[in-house]
Amino acid sequence: MTTSDGSKLRLGFAGTPPFAASILEALAAKHLVAVVYSQPPRPTGRGRKLEPSAVATLAARLDIEVRAPISLRGEADRLRGDGLDALIVAAYGLILPKAILSTPRFGCINVHASLLPRWRGAAPIERAIMAGDPETGVAIMQMDAGLDTGPVLRTTRVPIRDDDTGDSLTERLAAEGATTLLQCLERLGSIVPTPQPTEGATYATKLAAEESIVDWHEPAVVVARKIRALYSRHPAYSIVAGERMRWLYASVAPDRASAVPGTVIALNKAGLVIRCGDGAVRITRLALSRGSGKPMDIAAFANGHASLLQIGQILGAS
Repeated sequence: MTTSDGSKLRLGFAGTPPFAASILEALAAKHLVAVVYSQPPRPTGRGRKLEPSAVATLAARLDIEVRAPISLRGEADRLRGDGLDALIVAAYGLILPKAILSTPRFGCINVHASLLPRWRGAAPIERAIMAGDPETGVAIMQMDAGLDTGPVLRTTRVPIRDDDTGDSLTERLAAEGATTLLQCLERLGSIVPTPQPTEGATYATKLAAEESIVDWHEPAVVVARKIRALYSRHPAYSIVAGERMRWLYASVAPDRASAVPGTVIALNKAGLVIRCGDGAVRITRLALSRGSGKPMDIAAFANGHASLLQIGQILGAS
């Protein structure tokens, strides 16, 4: 794929998580990616070993130079020397200084996982699921000095399914983002950006650690959405007998029980049913803090760990 004049673009890329890695892979297959910026390695796993980001790992495999500065101050001159047509940004995690925004020939272009101006900010995918939005999408945006406020080059709409998790929706949005971005790059320089409307702007604030604690007094539909939305990044959880139980997948369950919120109504191979403030949820996938901490379906839990929960037990956060 080339631009309208038949030439490949010389691009830079800035991104960090798997969502961004998917876009980088598609981009590198069609254009020349000269340099990649990503967040520095972070401690992960039980051993807290420093691991490079998904983007940095992919860039190394593709033999693309990786830069992982803690701050972008002073990087404008370095980028100017790279001679880039554009810098593509996707879930990078650092705010770009004004000096960088105008350095590439066509500026900086962001792949944002929402239908701007709804869900500007750090966690648009999770916030869309948690809010019960029927759809979301991808916006290709010409970056300006604001937080996801720049004019939009193109959008693609993506429905949110009733069974979507943060992971499943992220995968679909990454694929759509890559396709939509490449379509925009074919016409780079000739597309007239559309300013974002002032109405309908919402902010997808960064996920806070305390949000992962399940409040069983909330309605079942809210609890189920939270559990599915937080599936991988910050799994929802409760503390049961000193054990952190991470809830990974839930749906709203039929409920005729008269019980206080947090009460275990049923536990069998069909699911763990827990009473909420309004209705109940059925949890079918979870993980424990003990052992390997690997996800398991409810049948495996019922076979090996059912003693941790009993019918009538009331769950709390501590």
